[in-house]
Amino acid sequence: MATLLDAYEAILIFLETGGDVLTIIGVTILVMWTLILERVWFFQTQYRANRRRTLAHWQGRADRKSWCALRIRQALISRCKQSLTATLPLIQALVAICPLLGLLGTVTGMIEVFSSISLVGTGNARVMASGVSKATIPTMAGMVGALSGLFAITYLKRFAQRESELIEDRLTID
Repeated sequence: MATLLDAYEAILIFLETGGDVLTIIGVTILVMWTLILERVWFFQTQYRANRRRTLAHWQGRADRKSWCALRIRQALISRCKQSLTATLPLIQALVAICPLLGLLGTVTGMIEVFSSISLVGTGNARVMASGVSKATIPTMAGMVGALSGLFAITYLKRFAQRESELIEDRLTID
């Protein structure tokens, strides 16, 4: 229990050191990873069942060569692609927002440094150091969030592309 309290205190100190923008970055990364984990869960559970239903529906059709059958095949493939890529654009946008929020943290931290210099001069290094930390910590957090999200979105997009091609290949035309 003491370890959890120590970890909680360390996180609070880190958030305080990074400023308000760091909290926004943390919430953004939390939302991004929640969506990423939702996609992984969807791929592992819901999509497999959806793929089985789609294949069974297509295999159960007697007519697979007519114009109507080809349109139905196209609609089935399109629904599968849509379900695979449902939240990927949002995740991609959150990945792109993370470094921008880090840059916002850099700007606000540097404004604090310049403000402290104008009030107390360049002689007080401690005041300047707190502003510099408010400038660098959000930048680092934004980059870490963007890099981790970039790896995840690349994996998710490749998986969705591979599954789309696979379902297209499996819905054969006799």
